[in-house]
Amino acid sequence: MKSLKLLAIVAVAATFAGTATVSASPESSRPASCQRPPEEPPPLKPTTVTTIGQVYHCVFDNYFSGPVLDSRALLQPAFAALTQELQRRGLDQATAGAPVLTGKRDADWRSFSRAYQDIIAKLPQDVHQAIAEVTINAMVGSLNDNHARWMRPTERDTVPVGFMPSHARGPGRTDPATSGPAFVVDVLPGSAAANAGIKLGDEILAVNDVPLFINGVAVPQVVEWLMEARDGQQVKLTTRRPSTGETKTYTVTATKPAGPPPQREVVESKLLPGDVAYVRLRGFEPGSADKVLKAIADLGEDRELRGVVLDLRGNGGGSPDEVKKLVSSWVHNKTYSYWCDVKDKCTPNKTDDSVPLVGLPLVTLTDRGCASACDAFSSAVKDLKFGTLVGARTAGAVSGPGSGWVLDDGSMIGLPKIHEIGPNRQKVDTVGVPPDHFAPITAADLSAGRDPGVGKALALLR
Repeated sequence: MKSLKLLAIVAVAATFAGTATVSASPESSRPASCQRPPEEPPPLKPTTVTTIGQVYHCVFDNYFSGPVLDSRALLQPAFAALTQELQRRGLDQATAGAPVLTGKRDADWRSFSRAYQDIIAKLPQDVHQAIAEVTINAMVGSLNDNHARWMRPTERDTVPVGFMPSHARGPGRTDPATSGPAFVVDVLPGSAAANAGIKLGDEILAVNDVPLFINGVAVPQVVEWLMEARDGQQVKLTTRRPSTGETKTYTVTATKPAGPPPQREVVESKLLPGDVAYVRLRGFEPGSADKVLKAIADLGEDRELRGVVLDLRGNGGGSPDEVKKLVSSWVHNKTYSYWCDVKDKCTPNKTDDSVPLVGLPLVTLTDRGCASACDAFSSAVKDLKFGTLVGARTAGAVSGPGSGWVLDDGSMIGLPKIHEIGPNRQKVDTVGVPPDHFAPITAADLSAGRDPGVGKALALLR
């Protein structure tokens, strides 16, 4: 199981596109912008004011709302975060007042850059990197877009403990709809968690003696201890097993595998009672739609199938092309989504009617881990009515496809160029797609080996 942050970097790298731009000094009227990534990742260098300038102009050049974005909306949150970090470290400065910003893009950058450089010049060298990272993260975070992300690979390997908690919804992020308790929804065979005896459905009461939830509110950063532990780091887990009521404490050491890390197949399939095909799709990676269709064909080779249960729970998304092919396998001559610019000029995404139809009833299982391309597919199922959704509301993290850009320090920024809406022109991003039938899986279900989603799907396909 790769760390979520690594998966995010891989996903952005897979969509790298763009045009190289000419670099300039941060004090010029046009600071350096982001560039097309080279074939080999560039070496990591210190993140400087030039890098921050690249991010600033990359957003204007390549982000969905860049053409109408007010420069103050980027720079004010970035400067506020910078000063908060100074205070947190006990390094505040009497002259660290906010730069004067007027909404003029280049003039505002010059003002911000001067203020930043005056501050950084008075700081110890060993905090420069942290200050720069806080500033960039706040700038990108001000977009409030779940597909806009700055990523800087770490020099030290991070190793996931080996299980997925129910409240995780992206790299270091917690599902805003969850109130706890968190529980184990997936365990990677051969991982540190699996070897320690952690099971599906185990409730996670505390990590390193810190509760995951206090009064129903998730404690920030705790999920990172689970998903991004350092190689060799020990993580203490306090758990409760619903099926037995037993509370146990594990001390798990996150260890980098000696060989290639164990991987799950993106598509897994089996035959359910009543000649129903069950196919689990873990991600819309290239070629995955063909694997789903082959799995269905193989299961129906010597029998007449009555329907298909497509399990998309925990599917974090992937390629829009795979969504198109899978939708086109069930319905033709339809618009299944729209891609829109900031002025609401929308391009319809239409089915590929050369793809053969499966011709079987479809039930799709969803949950809060079904995000991005999975949101998009679920929206098409719901609106075009070529199947039935069962489970829980999807993640609502489908702002739009975009591109990755590389910066001078070797870091990357991913930015959506367009925004996506559903077939009925409704917003799916931040809202998600509600199922037709609610059958969420609980910690007690997993611990006892029950699956209410599959049970409801089979009932619907009788």
